[in-house]
Amino acid sequence: MLACMLPGYSIFSQTSVNWWLTSADKSALLTKQVPLTLGETANNGTPNIIVTSDHKYQSVDGFGFALTGGSAQHMIRMSADERKKLIQELFGKGINDIGISYLRVTIGASDLNDHVFSYDDVPAGQTDVNLEHFTLKEDEKDVIPVLKEILAVNPDIKILGSPWSGPVWMKSNNNIQGGRLKDEYYPVYAKYFVKYIKAMQQQGIAIDAITVQNEPFNDGNTPSMQFLAKEEANFIKKHLGPAFKAAGIKTKIILYDHNCDAPEYPISILTDPEARQYIDGSGFHLYAGPITALSKVHDAFPDKNLYFTEMMAVSRNDFNVANPVNRILIGAMRNWSRNVILWNLAADPNNDPHTDNGGCTMCQGAITIDGDKVSRNLAYYTIAHATAFVPSGSVRVESSIFEDLTDVAFETPEGKTVLIVANRTGDEKQFTVSCKGKSFAASLKQGSVATYVW
Repeated sequence: MLACMLPGYSIFSQTSVNWWLTSADKSALLTKQVPLTLGETANNGTPNIIVTSDHKYQSVDGFGFALTGGSAQHMIRMSADERKKLIQELFGKGINDIGISYLRVTIGASDLNDHVFSYDDVPAGQTDVNLEHFTLKEDEKDVIPVLKEILAVNPDIKILGSPWSGPVWMKSNNNIQGGRLKDEYYPVYAKYFVKYIKAMQQQGIAIDAITVQNEPFNDGNTPSMQFLAKEEANFIKKHLGPAFKAAGIKTKIILYDHNCDAPEYPISILTDPEARQYIDGSGFHLYAGPITALSKVHDAFPDKNLYFTEMMAVSRNDFNVANPVNRILIGAMRNWSRNVILWNLAADPNNDPHTDNGGCTMCQGAITIDGDKVSRNLAYYTIAHATAFVPSGSVRVESSIFEDLTDVAFETPEGKTVLIVANRTGDEKQFTVSCKGKSFAASLKQGSVATYVW
């Protein structure tokens, strides 16, 4: 590190640069390469990525996936020994582990469950305003026991909870798909969140943050529920925020949780000082709109955090890992996000389970689980290039970027520098990386990604 940190250090001082490669032809899959040397390397006219570690941006909460009900269902059905090995690989910090540091779980069912449910379901025509029938029994079958095994390996993992729908009896259309939360049930729904967080605490599971509604414009998933900006602002400032405060709950409130095509949604809510006092930040997906929408919200409210809460990275006919690393991982982190969560952790070879009439039929898991057999897909390597090397508490630092050779850089709590580079071009690219007057030469084949650590 001294060669990087001290510009005037001896010309003979050199630092070893370890690096890991994933190639589009799969000849390398997060494979450690022969170390490079950070020293006195001439540029020779190649693109020069300059890392400036004293120019710092946002802190990093972590990287990971959504642990859907379907993901947990596949994992809990594995044999105990194979599941233990898988959880260690995914969440551990050993030499062969990828160290996932952030998970998103669903509050009730998502469209990647094999059936729909909330935590307070009652017969049609009935209500339960006192939430006397509230229960986590459905999650106790798979999500909760899997989470407990994950926490045994990584007790510091951050967990985000997101609802796809409130209980049917609270909704305007009395249907798990679509509809909106009835005005009279805003206070009850706020208590529903409180009960969820406390019930998970009793299970030994801390919910670090919640989003108010997954995809609030979406009324086509099963489950789903629309929650427009004025409604969400009213719910937060008059009900959810005060309910959390009264209950002493420190769980962060994240608003929006939908695509990058409507940054006006979170901005309009953050403009309201009554709502803003309870809000930690805004969450975004990337199925529509530019990733720069996050920076638009940051520029308007720089004291509020940004989170990247959902996007798929699926491989069909190719394995061009540079594309999702560039678009999602590098894009989100260079636009102020504190995390990156991909959708979703696990499915079977048929991309099951999912709900009928509005469940995702093409949602490939980061891993495919077929009994005890596990295969690793594009999303796995997309996230692993960050999780294995950039722990929670790292800070993004300044690095120059080129149109077809994109990158993002971090400084870890241990003082290491981490640089993730993606080659989006159709050709092999040679380049130089410089830090505090020292540099090293590198090259990447088309569609490849590398993580460099020194």
